[in-house]
Parts: sequence; structure tokens; C-alpha cells
Amino acid sequence: MDVLFLFPITFLSHTTISCSVNMATLGRTSSKLLKKLNVLPILNRDISSVSYKNVHKTAWTTCACVFGGAIVLYVANRSYNRTNTVYALKTKQPEELSKSVKLTSRERRFIKFASAEHGGQLYMTPQDFLESVVEQEPRPRLKRRVLTTKEIEQLRDHTPPLKKGSPQMFRNMRDKGIISYTEYLFLLSILTKPASGFQIAFNMFDTDGNQRVDKNEFLVMEKIFSFAWKGKRGIGSEQGEESKESKEGKEDKGNVPQDTYVNDDQGLQRRHNVDTFLQVHFFGKKGTNDLKFEGFRQFMENLQTEVLELEFHEFAKGHETISEVDFAKILLRYTYLDTDEYDMYLDRLLDRVRDERGVTFDEFKTFCQFLNNLEDFTIAMRMYTLADHPISKDEFHRAVKICTGVAQSEHLVRTVFAIFDADGDGLLSYKEFIAIMKDRLHRGFKSYAKNEGWEAFKTCVKQEMKSAV
Repeated sequence: MDVLFLFPITFLSHTTISCSVNMATLGRTSSKLLKKLNVLPILNRDISSVSYKNVHKTAWTTCACVFGGAIVLYVANRSYNRTNTVYALKTKQPEELSKSVKLTSRERRFIKFASAEHGGQLYMTPQDFLESVVEQEPRPRLKRRVLTTKEIEQLRDHTPPLKKGSPQMFRNMRDKGIISYTEYLFLLSILTKPASGFQIAFNMFDTDGNQRVDKNEFLVMEKIFSFAWKGKRGIGSEQGEESKESKEGKEDKGNVPQDTYVNDDQGLQRRHNVDTFLQVHFFGKKGTNDLKFEGFRQFMENLQTEVLELEFHEFAKGHETISEVDFAKILLRYTYLDTDEYDMYLDRLLDRVRDERGVTFDEFKTFCQFLNNLEDFTIAMRMYTLADHPISKDEFHRAVKICTGVAQSEHLVRTVFAIFDADGDGLLSYKEFIAIMKDRLHRGFKSYAKNEGWEAFKTCVKQEMKSAV
């Protein structure tokens, strides 16, 4: 009986004061009943002293008290849960569904590095973009900079025209421009494009085939990404139910259709018509200029060169060359190797390189241009891999020249083989080389998820256990 009455008293301590008073009264009543019943001798297995006088009356009283306590519990429980109800199977609306969709690695990285905001939409600056490509973490800041319409107009005035572009433009601009999420994806794709793919990329924007791209053709990219965003979150585009006014708006060259605007909680998608850094650079302050292929090609080459210069000078420290070990570190920096595997590559290189001449920027640049042609190189090497035939230095040198049109220096080829020749027989470990170079080419995005959450925790524990042994 003690246990029976102790449970409701403990439970009701979290409810209302009135319930506590009722249970206190119930506790005193139960205490008197226990004294009347005198059940202690029963627990001691001595039933001779138990009194049976009025036993029926006492039993009925006990049952009534228990029943009354149960009613009090029920009422108190109902009043408590009324304000703490959880609907576990509540159907999500489209807006809630968009919030629950897991962000991609690129979306997370853009949000992490974007330092500007306007009208609820996030933007990168040119410096943010460069840092997102070569750094693990953004530079310290207190909060995002919220831009006004006047500040947006001032940024437009600071943007140089296309003819004044250079391999230092993003670094010179610093925070004097804004880059949207869709433009961020476009710039990332430029970094991995081979020279042969520049014309293809231009033709994708040139929807009418006149060898010129106007501002509205360029903005089609944003509409494509907004539809993809809606599709991933199960939000219908309702293309067949567009009004006549909306269709007329699409035909107007001077306006961007309003149905391309997406109100997402992350601030990634287009919300308003704002001239970004790329739009002003390509099409002028008034947006009336046309983008020709030669200007587009030069912009892509300049951006690739600028990012490579940033990586090279990070290790060069003001010198004309980087060491062979630094070259290997740049190649391995976007891979997810164990600490032991990473050290194995560097130790292998140190053991095999006798003449430390260093790697110049031109050698580094031509090798990275080769990586942008990695798919063509894979095709060229397919007959060797199908025959399970290892690749020699001469075969590697010839295949790279066929794919890129540029020959790699003998010293750089020897350095690459010193890193990826597993058994030291002078032949390239092809599969290992291609796998790591693909991670380098995509800058870790294809395997970025491995470095987060539970998997990252397990990897960290394994590394700590290895280092402790």
C-alpha cells in the first residue's frame, strides 16, 4: 500500500497545486487506513493477531479511496497533457518540407562562407568565393553584413567592365561585389572546365545560337536552379497554370519573370532583382551589353589562373618555386586519407627525390590544366587498364600531351611517379592516382559528407587511437 500511494503523490508533484493538496489529503487517509488494517503482522507471517472485526467495512473504504485517487490522477493527467500535446504524425506543409530537406555540401559551404545579405538572400563577396575554394574555414567575423539598396548600387559602380578583367580581379575586388548561390555554382564549374569545354559552356547560355549571350539568357541559369530546388523539395512549379500576365512578363526582355523568385529559409535562392558582380561585369551597368565567346573564354582562364596563384603562393611564401613536398600536399589536401596513408605518400616522396629543384608556377599550372582534362586522360589510358598494364613515365608523358596539347616537364613527371609509384618499379599505380586526382579536381565536394557527423567522429577516434599506440 505504501508503494501504491507513493506513486501518485510523486507524479502529481509536477502538476497543479490543487492536485497536490488533494493527494496530501489522500495520503493522510491512506495512513489512517494502514493503522486500522494493522497489516504488519501479516508481513511477519504471524496471522493469529489479525483482527477480523469490521473487515468488510474497512475493505470497502479502502477500495473507495483507491478509486477516488484514480479519478484524481486521471483529471490531473488530462489537465497536464492539454498544454504539452505532441502530434508525432502531423502532415508537413510544402514550406515545412523545404526546411527538412538535407542541404548539399555546396549549399552548406556557401552558407558558411557568405558574408553579405540583402533582403533575406545570402551573397558571397569575391573574397568569400576565393576563401571557400582554398580554405577550410571562413575568416573570423561577428555577423553578416546587411546591405542596403544604396550600398548595392555603390557596389555596381565599383565593378570593372569585362575588357578590364585580369587574373587578380577577384583579389582586387575583395568585398566590393556580391555573388549569388547560382553564380557560385557556375564559378565552381569553371574551375574544373578544360579549355575544350569553354565553347560548350558558352553555347549552353547562347539559347538563340547567335554567338552572343545577353543578360536574359544568362539569367536562365537561375531559373533552372530554382526549378531544381523546388523539385528536390517536392514543390510543384505549376508551369501549366501560369497567368497571361506572367507569360507576357517572360517575353519582356527588360524584366526577369517573377516566378523565378523562391522564398527559401536558407536564403540561397533568388528573391529579388539585384544586379550582382557577374551580371555587371558581363553586361555592363545598364545590362545592355552582349557577352561574346572571346570575353567569356578570357574570364574563365583568368579565374582558373587566379585560384591556382592563390594556392601556389600559399606554399611559396614569396619564393619562385614550391618544394616537391608542398606540391604533394596541394595534390593531397582535398582527399580524405587516414593520417598514416597521408604520411606514407609524403615519406615515399622524401625517400625518392634526390634532386630538390622545386616546382615552378608554370609547371604547377600546366599540371592542374591536365587535371581538368582527367576524363580524356582516363579514356586514353583505358586500353592499358583493361589489359591490366601499368603505365610508364614515357606513356604517361605522351598521354598527357595528347589530352592537353601541352607537355609536362620531366622533373614534374618524375615527382608525380615518386608520389604514386607504390612499389618503386618505375610504373604508375593508375587506379590510386586517378582516385586521388578526382578528389583534387572536385576539391573534396564529392566526398565532403564523409567528413561530417558520426562518420567524422568515428574517424577522429580511430586517428587518436592510432596516434596513442
